[in-house]
Amino acid sequence: MANGVRIKIGLKCQECGDINYTTTKNPKTHTEKFETKKYSPRLKKHTLHKEIKLKS
Repeated sequence: MANGVRIKIGLKCQECGDINYTTTKNPKTHTEKFETKKYSPRLKKHTLHKEIKLKS
């Protein structure tokens, strides 16, 4: 299966501003911005992380 449509995204912590996680998504099927609660190592707690674009 081809992987050509997927784009790289980073998950940026909304409290400290660090990009702690990277993943991929298909922009044709998921048009809204991805956000989830993830662990922030700098703050040592779970915080909200939102999607940002990464350079390929």
